[in-house]
Amino acid sequence: MKTDQGSAVPLVSDTHRRRATMHVSPPQDPEILLLGTDAELIGASLEQPERFGAVFDRHFDAIHRYVHLRLGESTADDIAAETFLRAFRARKQYDLSKPSARAWLYGIASNLVADHARSEARRYRALARSAAPADQESHDDRVAGRVSAAVMQPALAAGLAKLSAGDRDVLLLIACADLSYDEVAAALRIPKGTVGSRLNRARRKLRKIIGMNGEDL
Repeated sequence: MKTDQGSAVPLVSDTHRRRATMHVSPPQDPEILLLGTDAELIGASLEQPERFGAVFDRHFDAIHRYVHLRLGESTADDIAAETFLRAFRARKQYDLSKPSARAWLYGIASNLVADHARSEARRYRALARSAAPADQESHDDRVAGRVSAAVMQPALAAGLAKLSAGDRDVLLLIACADLSYDEVAAALRIPKGTVGSRLNRARRKLRKIIGMNGEDL
């Protein structure tokens, strides 16, 4: 990631993996970077680009888990990194009245996932053809808790593959990212009522496909 002047942005990072993924240098002053709300940090980053590093540090793991769940391990690093690169470049347009940048970041990540819609559907179909869940222990089961583990079940994977991209976005942002209806609406730039209708439709389809209780997701 580069600043407006072209120098590297020193993002706060606990691992060499993050730094390598983002191509960034170590932090200059980690304690300073961790102060403030997301909005305050983004606002400050307009003059001090290194402040954006704390936004990265706070949200990278969650965004990575979300992308990993949807597209798999091989793509997650690149898409998560690109999410923050795009966010950094677009930070001047961020609505500073919103203290948390979660919805904004998940919206960017969801747009990037949409570019890989066919890969996502293929991933779910492949999981659906796999052996029983007990034979599928993988990083997915660890990174996104109960919902991620459920996606490893062939029946649910098959159901997800048959949802429309819009319905799947809403379902997984609520079930996996734990966003509220308002946050999902902001992330996807759709009315809150549309969030509810898409979620209900996704649950109905899943019940019909695999007989699951809609309240499980």
